[in-house]
Amino acid sequence: MHCGLGPDIPDTAIAADRAGRHISAMPPLLHLQDITLALGTGRLLDGAELAVGAGDRIGLVGRNGSGKSTLLRIAAGRLAPDGGRRFLQPGATLRYLPQEPDLSGHATTLDFVLAGLGPGDDPHRARLLLEQLGLTGTEAPARLSGGQARRAAIAQALAAAPDLLLLDEPTNHLDLPAIEWLQSELEGVQAGLVLVSHDRRLLSDLTRSTVWLADGRTHRLSQGFAAFEQWRDERLAQQEAEVHKLGRQIAREEDWLRYGVTARRRRNQRRLAELQALRQRRREQRRSEPGLRLAATGADVSGRQVIVADRVSKAFGARAIVRDLSTRVLRGDRIGIVGPNGAGKTTLLRLLTGAMAPDAGTVTLGSQLSVVTLDQMRAVLDPERTLADTLSGGTETMLVGGERRHVIGAMRDFLFRPEQARTPVGQLSGGERGRLMLAVALAQPANLLVLDEPTNDLDLETLDLLQEMLADYPGTVLLVSHDRDFLDRVVTATLAAEGDGRWVEYAGGYSDMLHQRGDAAPAAPPRRPQPRPEPRAAPSQTPPAEGVPRRGKLSFREQHALQTLPDRIAALQTEIATLEARLSDPDLYARDPACYAASGVRLAAAREELGAAEERWLELEIAREALDG
Repeated sequence: MHCGLGPDIPDTAIAADRAGRHISAMPPLLHLQDITLALGTGRLLDGAELAVGAGDRIGLVGRNGSGKSTLLRIAAGRLAPDGGRRFLQPGATLRYLPQEPDLSGHATTLDFVLAGLGPGDDPHRARLLLEQLGLTGTEAPARLSGGQARRAAIAQALAAAPDLLLLDEPTNHLDLPAIEWLQSELEGVQAGLVLVSHDRRLLSDLTRSTVWLADGRTHRLSQGFAAFEQWRDERLAQQEAEVHKLGRQIAREEDWLRYGVTARRRRNQRRLAELQALRQRRREQRRSEPGLRLAATGADVSGRQVIVADRVSKAFGARAIVRDLSTRVLRGDRIGIVGPNGAGKTTLLRLLTGAMAPDAGTVTLGSQLSVVTLDQMRAVLDPERTLADTLSGGTETMLVGGERRHVIGAMRDFLFRPEQARTPVGQLSGGERGRLMLAVALAQPANLLVLDEPTNDLDLETLDLLQEMLADYPGTVLLVSHDRDFLDRVVTATLAAEGDGRWVEYAGGYSDMLHQRGDAAPAAPPRRPQPRPEPRAAPSQTPPAEGVPRRGKLSFREQHALQTLPDRIAALQTEIATLEARLSDPDLYARDPACYAASGVRLAAAREELGAAEERWLELEIAREALDG
């Protein structure tokens, strides 16, 4: 079955896709077939499938906005699709944990958990789970924090011992002890499990198969998440190679149209239709995995000593938050701060950055410090303000990585569509708000980044790029996170809460900390994410470009085109961004319908010119490589 990622799929991928159809002697407990769902003018889901059998452990992955939560809601029976079929085995019990659980209508957390039990379920297990999750059962739902509401919802999902568990970001708002407890609990359940999570460690340890949702379709790998990223990168490389093949095929067809016999051209309408289909297919492939770009805007270099804390203490009433802490942060350090919820991680951040005065001791900040803080509560975001205004401060341009960019182009860097420019921030998903906060924070000049739970709601690709950006960042980073894998990949030292206000510094990341404390065996050294492989054939295998003669060198005109086309492509991209920004104005049509119509016509023409320029450059570059080889 063609799934929009190119027909030439490696044998392993074909086997994986066949596994996605759940070929088994036993029918699945839950089966979604050919699910479609429209969102606005486009399709969010377009032929998606999901099969879950008894004991399956499936990781459902994909970028923010790809439809993972929507597909889970359909699987749970909470949302009806536009098309397709949902089958649940009669008598099978299913429990669903949404990203934002709703506890309204219940007097206490215990009432909420008991409401999810079936006739034969044990109410004592409900009380035990609440206790293990740090709740008494008497809490009023209206007064719960996000983390407490998440714990109550986890207790309800697990208490019934269901046949199927659908979990959407179960680790959101949980601290590290709770995450480790949840992982241990899930390892022991017998239910078929579908897990959406940005926590790599959880996905790698729990899943046995992976479903990748991209372009509205699902692609299944019959291995756990640990094998997924290499498999995905191989498929994307295959897709890029297919785009190159399509470019050459289109050039060949256009040459036939241009120079073929006129009468035959009039008769052969089928070939014309095939050419248009090829062009459309290439456009879809190019849109399928747009690149996210992260770059921090640098400031002047700070002094070598960034923060010096000497015997710092802070208490609220009789409760000690920080007790007699001395530490030194040097330029270029990446310090992770970990501990259970309520340990005082955010308070410690505020003490170290001078935003809060200690009760005792001193905090000395280095020279030429420029601090930017990413707040875990997304407090900087005004829900009524539009996405574009939030990014640019009401102007048409903004700084990205020290370069001034048009706001529409900057939106693309963070995977926002031009038509979202006027969308109120309050209507964005959790993942989109997380990306927006990153964009706002990284656009400000800084040499000290203070990141309080930056990984909340981010997809795996964004996490990869954030990790790479932090690895290359020339300044200093203070990081609070409950993501174990993220900590292992990013930080150079870890400040851990040890109870009663005592904080201990350990060299390395989270796994290193556990090893030094004797809590775990030595972990494998964390790897830095590698860039996706560039699909490039060996010179000896690169065929001459279609339409370029086989000879010893390129003609003068071809060499000139190869040199000038990149500038032409860049100019067209700038013009397209300007036109898209103009057309994103909702009042333009009423104010100046002629300008609106002319801009639309020019936008379509510019896109066609850009496609032709890119194709010609590709032909010439392939020919040059072949001749050089």
